[in-house]
Amino acid sequence: MIPILLSFASIGALAAADGERQFTEWRTYHLAAADDMAALDSYMENALLPALKRQGIGPVGVFSKAADNEDQSPKLYVAISFDSLDKFAAMQETLDADRAYQTAASGYFAATRDDPRFVRIDSELLHSFKVWPRVVVPTQKTAGKDRLFELRSYESHSEKNGTLKVEMFNNGELPIFMATGLQPVFMGRVMTGAHAPNLTYMLVFDDTAAATANWLAFRGHADWKTLSGVEKYKGTVSKIHQTWLRPRPYSGL
Repeated sequence: MIPILLSFASIGALAAADGERQFTEWRTYHLAAADDMAALDSYMENALLPALKRQGIGPVGVFSKAADNEDQSPKLYVAISFDSLDKFAAMQETLDADRAYQTAASGYFAATRDDPRFVRIDSELLHSFKVWPRVVVPTQKTAGKDRLFELRSYESHSEKNGTLKVEMFNNGELPIFMATGLQPVFMGRVMTGAHAPNLTYMLVFDDTAAATANWLAFRGHADWKTLSGVEKYKGTVSKIHQTWLRPRPYSGL
């Protein structure tokens, strides 16, 4: 068992070395039809991701739902990380002025009202936790292995309880993640979005067996039992949303 204080100290040192906290936009593209996935993939791989890289924005992850999800309505998910709100604010105008992007995206933009590429785009903007300030590219990607992502979003019934749940992560929950093999990719409090107040984070696993084993270890960890028993943290989460995802072949995460 890894003591919380030692784990937290080492994570804190890493966070300080990594610099300022990032912002992450989490987009959900609701596709008009499953056949539109190919068009969105081409747009992401050949137009949007290269253009964002030219702006110094990233890493950018692109995902679709894992095969074992119950809800199979066609969706594409995109995580875009920013070093500042200024970069977020300038992103679209810069894309509008980027001739290479406009050319590469011409087929995507040729969609008509009667034959759209998507129905709508939902978006949330997250501000990363102090204890996990930057998006981390999974080691599985750098090693060329398959990877399974879990996106979790925790709603709270008041802003105060949302703050307390973030505090819980910053003051002890994350070290227990690390001690039990739960590997975060990003973590943040939602600044604006449909489910506010809430926080959202992403974990990465080798496969479903690893996910099951790591979560079992977390829930049975003595430090988690102690932390979850702290009175002020009880009842801070009113609803949990969970989605299992696979990366698209060109994803930066």
